[in-house]
Amino acid sequence: MAEPQQALSRAFPVKPKLRAKSKKPSKTPESKYWSSFKSNTIPKLISSVTSISFSPAIPHHFAAAYSTSLTLFNSQTLEPVTSISSFKDVVSSASFRSDGLLIAASDHSGLVQVFDVKTRTALRKLRGHTRPVRLVRYPRSDNLHLFSGGDDAVVKYWDVVSESTVVEFRGHKDYVRCGDGSPASSELFATGSYDHTVKIWDVRVSNSDPSMEINHGKPVEDVIFLPSGGLLATAGGNSVKIWDVIGGGKLLYSMENHNKTVTSVCVGKIGRDGGENSEEYRVLSVGLDGYMKVFDYSKFKITHSMRFPAPLLSIGFSPDCATRAIGTSGGVIFAGKRKVKGDVENGLRVFPSLGLVAEPQKRVLRPSYFRYFHRSQGEKPSEGDYLISKPKKVKMAEHDKLLKKFRHKDAFVSALSGKNPENVVAVMEELVARKKLLKCVANLDTEELGLLLAFLHRHSTVPRYAGLLMGLTKKVVQMRAEDIIASDIMKAHIRNLKRSVEEEVRIQQSLQEIQGIISPLLRIAGRR
Repeated sequence: MAEPQQALSRAFPVKPKLRAKSKKPSKTPESKYWSSFKSNTIPKLISSVTSISFSPAIPHHFAAAYSTSLTLFNSQTLEPVTSISSFKDVVSSASFRSDGLLIAASDHSGLVQVFDVKTRTALRKLRGHTRPVRLVRYPRSDNLHLFSGGDDAVVKYWDVVSESTVVEFRGHKDYVRCGDGSPASSELFATGSYDHTVKIWDVRVSNSDPSMEINHGKPVEDVIFLPSGGLLATAGGNSVKIWDVIGGGKLLYSMENHNKTVTSVCVGKIGRDGGENSEEYRVLSVGLDGYMKVFDYSKFKITHSMRFPAPLLSIGFSPDCATRAIGTSGGVIFAGKRKVKGDVENGLRVFPSLGLVAEPQKRVLRPSYFRYFHRSQGEKPSEGDYLISKPKKVKMAEHDKLLKKFRHKDAFVSALSGKNPENVVAVMEELVARKKLLKCVANLDTEELGLLLAFLHRHSTVPRYAGLLMGLTKKVVQMRAEDIIASDIMKAHIRNLKRSVEEEVRIQQSLQEIQGIISPLLRIAGRR
């Protein structure tokens, strides 16, 4: 018999039980990456944050436009670095030059100003718009020109040095709200308007007609070129649409996952520590529904979603993939910060006052250290590992603990004090098995006896418990007759118990009468 058993054990090896899978869906590596941005709140701004722009130059400070101020924040500490308040009206847009030394800003007075970031001095003032200016942008690699657009439906291409207009475009029929420069050429840029169209302009063309026109279908709130320069993302209504510029403005996909108007979009890049999707670009969108969506435009799917407690108006993402800033309608900036793996690998640490400081080297663990014997305790299992988990401690109820200590009367009273009749009956059955139930009844004081009689009044006629409780009721009345006669409260319990029993008897008699009427009919029906 030993040989067949050995053969069976070889053919059917017994594996230990694996840990039960969680009901919650596990996060993807990319979702974990976007969730790793630790959220910080920058409150107490005066009004809505209409624009957020990151500097292309290290250390990638970002500028936030709100009310009549433009504030620069440190992307490492998220503290304000400097503030520019020389505006006569509400600031609507801001854009850094490619070297990060200058910043251009527009306001509702129709003025566009260029400031030195360090000294906060207004170097140039560009006048030409007759209505509020909503857009100002530096081209990607051109430091001498910028373009602007506003509520006068005019787009202007400026020579910053001479403070003069080079080209003026009048193709839009409604407010110009947004725009972006092409990464492929400094002479190409796109603008979006409330006339539902996005127009791509080429300053090398002599006439003022657009090189391409795209109809988004809703008032356009934001437009950006994707890093390749061949794709364009537009936001308006509750949708973000991806267009093929090289293919003549063909619509590739429409993402409609927002519930309200999409107010701003930007391009975000997954860092080197983002797993298999590292170094890939994503479209980040925010809307009045309070949601931020991360869109993978190569696979046309949403990879992450996050909700904030306010309508969102603007979003920016730092070039080093370390900081994300979102502006709200309530004057709050939700800034997300994460550690850059490159700094950790190089042994560098960021301090607000000292900058990058080398981290002290960790001591090598040796057998003389206590921690040596606890190493690898936090290691996570791989897919092929068998998990051996400790049995979970069962949380015992109070009456179970008392029964375990052989405190029978206390366990009985504890169960009676609870609201679960099943526990009381279970304790009674256990005491019957131990031959201690009647002894417990005999030792009950007046208050505890009242609890027992009240329980018997409520549940003695329940069919599930009647077999045990009816017999117990007789024994209680016989054993504690003197205590019941001496107390008015006990007499009341007995009267209530008597009424419930009489009612149950009447019900049973009525059921028997009905059964006597129905059973002959059933016999007759069975013969047919």
